[in-house]
Amino acid sequence: MTSFLTHRALVHDGSLPTHRRHAALRTCLTRFAPYGLRATYHHLTLSARIPSDLDADPDALVRAVEELHEARLLWLEQAERYAARRRAEKRAGQRAPTGPAPWWRSPWWRSPTVVWAHDPLVHPPLRLPEYVRRQGAREDGAALPGCPSCGSDGQPVPVLTGHGRAELCRCCGRVLCPCPCGRWHRFVPAVAVPWSRLWQREHMTSASTPTPHWPGPTVARIEQLMAIDPPWLPFPETDRA
Repeated sequence: MTSFLTHRALVHDGSLPTHRRHAALRTCLTRFAPYGLRATYHHLTLSARIPSDLDADPDALVRAVEELHEARLLWLEQAERYAARRRAEKRAGQRAPTGPAPWWRSPWWRSPTVVWAHDPLVHPPLRLPEYVRRQGAREDGAALPGCPSCGSDGQPVPVLTGHGRAELCRCCGRVLCPCPCGRWHRFVPAVAVPWSRLWQREHMTSASTPTPHWPGPTVARIEQLMAIDPPWLPFPETDRA
């Protein structure tokens, strides 16, 4: 299995066709994607201004992979600190991890607060290194204001669940206040956008700007989220994104 750094080098290789470099970026995302593959890719198309026509701005792929690389280096530092702590705990006879799992090891089915696992167009607007730093600071016990994911202190958006209502961050869609029924709900968009449309960057123009009104404002999309209650999954004891 080739490494993240190998495919990062391919993204930088200007002698390759842009579609090959683009495919290498996707492989990098399979190695590390803080928002999940689809949501992280959507984020990078906006932050790095990747146009619908890759040949119009090949350097956008470099900007995207470098933002991802910077965030990955921060994550590797956090992962190493966690591994060192676990080694020390094991030497002390503590075989089971103490406390909740680190943020990057919580899969979506144990993280009902992560709406962007189901709707990749709703995710934090932070640059990936900023998001990783924020999550690392929370792991270290820092009391950060605003939404745990993005830091927004805007008024939450109420979303009906069928049993009551949950309150979501209007900036990134994170569930700030879960449904009072005691179960967690999977929030899905009223109108899903196929991955193929995201991959082809239909939401971007050839001038590297977002296509107007595609797929609509983030707040409006959050308000249109529908809640689905999978009865076989209990609400987790910890709130980790």
